[in-house]
Amino acid sequence: MTDALFVVSEEGYWGEECVEPLETLSDAGVEVTVATPSGSPPVIDERSLDPDEVGEETAEHVREVHETDERLNDPIPVAQADAEGYDAVVFPGGHGTAWDINQDKHARQLLRDAVEGNGKALVVCHAVGILGFARDSHGAFIVNGRDVTGFPNAWEEGIVDEQDRMPDGRKLPYWTEDEVKAAGGNWDAELDADTSVTVDGDLITARGPGSSSAAADTLLEELDVELEA
Repeated sequence: MTDALFVVSEEGYWGEECVEPLETLSDAGVEVTVATPSGSPPVIDERSLDPDEVGEETAEHVREVHETDERLNDPIPVAQADAEGYDAVVFPGGHGTAWDINQDKHARQLLRDAVEGNGKALVVCHAVGILGFARDSHGAFIVNGRDVTGFPNAWEEGIVDEQDRMPDGRKLPYWTEDEVKAAGGNWDAELDADTSVTVDGDLITARGPGSSSAAADTLLEELDVELEA
């Protein structure tokens, strides 16, 4: 049995970036556990449920999974999770990760232990911002010298105002691309490509919602897991 841990935001995760990998891995027979910082059910970014934003079909499906999936509705606290118990740790994105997951020492430890141990880490979209803060066991930035993709500044410019405030009024504390570059990451969001997924050792990064499916497939390939018939 292959096991995966999903570390999901309580401040606003992007629906597709969680649901797509969650279902893809589940369909492949992977046992999935969900963790949140406090152990309370994750909170979804309402914009990722907006049909005008994501399409009616995606919005409806994501909402159904968010409301009914037992794993999402009964998570464990991040501090209780141990990366050694999982073959992969998955960090779905969403702006909300900037306020909790990426600043959570236990989430960073999970990432470090997965990459330094025998597991894989898949980090998506704004969750890639955790790489701007996560360090390895020697105190160096995990991302230093690694090839990565993630939510680019070019896209952020179309969301926040001139004071970096989100549409809901919250001020975005940092931009993902800036922090990851500052930590030594080799950043390329492949803006001319339809999808962007980058593999560097045991670290897999994905650009945004449109890359969620490709990211899940890539993770399965890296885990040597085939989709069940």
